Amino acid sequence: MDSIDLRSDTVSWPTPAMREAMAHAQVGDDVWGDDPTVKRLQEMAADRTSKQAALFVPSGTMANLVSALAHCDRGDELILGDQSHTFRYEAGGISAVGSIHPHTLRNHPDGTIAFEDIEAAIRPAGNPHFPRTAAIFVENTHNICGGAAIPPSYFQALRHLADRHGIAIHLDGARIFNAAIALGCSVTDITQHVDTVSFCLSKGLCAPVGSLVCGPANLIDRANRMRKVLGGGMRQAGIIAAAGIVALDQMVDRLADDHRNARRLAEGLAQIRGIEIDPASVQTNLVFFGLSAEIPIDPQRLIQRLDKEHNVKIGSRGGRRFRVVTHYWITPERVELAIDAFRAVLATAH
Repeated sequence: MDSIDLRSDTVSWPTPAMREAMAHAQVGDDVWGDDPTVKRLQEMAADRTSKQAALFVPSGTMANLVSALAHCDRGDELILGDQSHTFRYEAGGISAVGSIHPHTLRNHPDGTIAFEDIEAAIRPAGNPHFPRTAAIFVENTHNICGGAAIPPSYFQALRHLADRHGIAIHLDGARIFNAAIALGCSVTDITQHVDTVSFCLSKGLCAPVGSLVCGPANLIDRANRMRKVLGGGMRQAGIIAAAGIVALDQMVDRLADDHRNARRLAEGLAQIRGIEIDPASVQTNLVFFGLSAEIPIDPQRLIQRLDKEHNVKIGSRGGRRFRVVTHYWITPERVELAIDAFRAVLATAH
């Protein structure tokens, strides 16, 4: 049996329909702008998010970086959450590459940043002592904050705040379709309130690689130049864009299955002695839990035993905290097998 890989939805592999589409994709040179499959994918992404244009890039990290470079000049300041993916997990690229000054603010447990904190962080315009506040970066769903889905009302209020100060909003929407499914709204209910939005094809949507940046045509033109600077210009990229088209056509609505499986996994874990979790906190496909001190097992030993003895892979969040993630290849049957594996290992913990 293939391993039950719960480390992330990034471990999902392409569906048979994606492999078929990739094998027969029409291609051209995308750096020259003449790959028909990439063009179709970009048009679909722009339409899905109600933006003028879109840009296909290799990764979510590059999507956020080219967005920052499109919004900010060297020495500008970017407001973002202290638990945001861009701040914590993207290798400091906005500073290393863009000379952009990050101004971090506290993320609340629901993934939001308080409006009063944002207001206070915006620099006075025209004062030479301060960097220029150019943009606010927000995230939905919010990874570290438990996969929280942030409602459209938050982004609507944020838009009003940003407009008062003439600053842009970028949404790191790596899992934006998960957010919309969880909230029972359309993606555009959220994206209409931001200038640019990025989303990943290679997480819950199951494509092998790639992300999209969507926004006004002038900003996407600038992002395209930044993609070239970063070495992200791909040639016959239609081969991988074809899988992205299948992802948008076939994989969005079924994300609700991943959410149901995540809740069932959380409920099962909650019934095992030593696991600390509130199933009600699970909103999407990310499940975070802790291991109580009463269980005499080293966290890394738990990970190793689950893998070696039961072929179940999980991710560590440091200390006695863990994350498991459901995706297309984690069926209800595999959820039950994973719960049984946890129960067996913890019953003989040492």
